[in-house]
Amino acid sequence: MPAAPSAPVRPSSPPVKRPPAAERVYTHIKEAVLDRRYEGGTLLTEGDLAEAVGVSRTPVREALLRLEVEGLIKLYPKKGALVLAVSAQEISDVVETRLLVEEFAARKAVPASPKLVARLEELLEEQRQLAHAGDLAAVSVKDRCFHAEIVRNAGNEILSRLYDQLRDRQLRMGVAVMEAHPDRIAANITEHGELLDAIRAGDAEGAALVVRRHVSRVKVLVRGDDR
Repeated sequence: MPAAPSAPVRPSSPPVKRPPAAERVYTHIKEAVLDRRYEGGTLLTEGDLAEAVGVSRTPVREALLRLEVEGLIKLYPKKGALVLAVSAQEISDVVETRLLVEEFAARKAVPASPKLVARLEELLEEQRQLAHAGDLAAVSVKDRCFHAEIVRNAGNEILSRLYDQLRDRQLRMGVAVMEAHPDRIAANITEHGELLDAIRAGDAEGAALVVRRHVSRVKVLVRGDDR
């Protein structure tokens, strides 16, 4: 009796390559700091971080050094790393820089291209859906993407790079505002809608005015001075 034909040998899928250990630790800490799972004033130890990510202490040290350079933590030898709180000066600096860049970009957005309007409409709808789901970190990311899209549209690469350097601080402040002032989630979305309306209508000064009100409010809310 002839032997049954053997099944064809299927090539095995290549194994998924994991990021280097130091990169995994860096991502773990940074994401936790930005979405405030590690709040300002939290002391992180190498041992706890190594256990949380499942690595040795050497890549933890590498990641912490990198995060200290970025200004998110302060290293204390033999003690650990302190997550730095957002300072009043940092808030002021970020808001002033955002206003300089974003008011200029809002004016440059007029007259708006159909592509920009469509993208802003898409981002605004995604914000609404994420807000409904209660995902504050994701809402903060989309909030920032909405503004970044307008900045990129201005066509100034130097300003775009400058704005990108504010990303981590913006995300961290955004989550802080939404946690302390849940009502601001809906207000932010409404103000984004007003900005989109002004851009769509070709009102450059109106768009700049919406940006000034909207961004300036961040300084008040993060400091907890809202009346």
